[in-house]
Amino acid sequence: MLTAVSNATNPAAEPSRARLAVASAFLAQGMVFISLTTRLPVVKDTWDIGETTLSLLLLMMVLLAGLGSVLAEMLARGRTSGSVLRGGLILVSVAVPVVALAPAFPLFVAGLAAYGVGLGVVDAASNMQAVAVEHAYRRPILPSFHGAWTLGGLIGSVITLATGGLAPVAVVAVVPLLVAFAPFLPRVGDPSPADVDVPWRPIVLVGLGMVLFYMVDTAATTWGPTYLDTTFTTPERLVALATLPYLVATLVMRMAGDRLVARFGPVPVLRAGGMLAALSLTVVVAAPSWPVAVLGFTLLGIGVAVIAPLSYSAAARIAGGDDVPDHLRQARVDVVIGRFNQFNYVGALLGAVLTGLVGADNLRLGFAVPMVLILAILPLARAFR
Repeated sequence: MLTAVSNATNPAAEPSRARLAVASAFLAQGMVFISLTTRLPVVKDTWDIGETTLSLLLLMMVLLAGLGSVLAEMLARGRTSGSVLRGGLILVSVAVPVVALAPAFPLFVAGLAAYGVGLGVVDAASNMQAVAVEHAYRRPILPSFHGAWTLGGLIGSVITLATGGLAPVAVVAVVPLLVAFAPFLPRVGDPSPADVDVPWRPIVLVGLGMVLFYMVDTAATTWGPTYLDTTFTTPERLVALATLPYLVATLVMRMAGDRLVARFGPVPVLRAGGMLAALSLTVVVAAPSWPVAVLGFTLLGIGVAVIAPLSYSAAARIAGGDDVPDHLRQARVDVVIGRFNQFNYVGALLGAVLTGLVGADNLRLGFAVPMVLILAILPLARAFR
């Protein structure tokens, strides 16, 4: 992983300031993202579009987020990941008001496309910064960074419940603009190594773990409310309980994750979480009533919460192995994290598509897919050592 920041130009206090700055970036990203996704019904009504058009717009956003992640990797070769993160946050803060206030549909689509690119840049660069700060601390802190994202998502959900409509999202976009001026961690070493030789095989194994997480996470957050609505006689105002307790449980587990991983190590934590996730999805699939299904979604949040942060941490640790000179380590890790972030979007697409296709007639069958596939984390956990 990355070299700790401890020289004269990077005082001892710098990692703690950077930790707060990076956590703020995660929080801003979660707040904006959930503020937008929880308003998808409003988007449909505002522009009078159907499910197919909305699905295509979301697909466009995800694909452009993947492009943004690649762009972040390319930019980080010659610039610091902190400056790339600033650029991504500013792009998000400009694009989101266009999405929220667009007077015409083509302008709305353009704003959504720009947001997709910014989403990918911020995802990649914030995790580059996070693994750098974790290396400076020399102990596990990635789960709490991702916990900040979840906290931002919860805030975004509350804002949606309190305000409704698209216009308030334009105000939320002020948050990433403010965070863009935070003191992120500067690069240590060469900004552009001549040769970045990366051990991709073990990194891909870790990446498969992240695919599993985002597959389950997207299935729960995208299809959970629909599952409660169509499978049970759930009061309309309560279908959001598929998502809200899931996010709360995820937040609690991520905030506790730093200590759990430090005490027990990543492998047992991941295996225990994988078993709990499979059990919780079994509860969801077999639930006789909506309160039991909500319990299943809540337990699911606990089970899968730390997979993504531990994936980034393990990828950075593998990329910055002992054989890498200190002056090349951070550049190499930045390149790896930029590419590694693609697993995020692969999992998100699988979660949305597989669950929806298999569960087209019965979402119980749809949720049986992640229930089985999440068990693959048990053998994959070895790669996280």
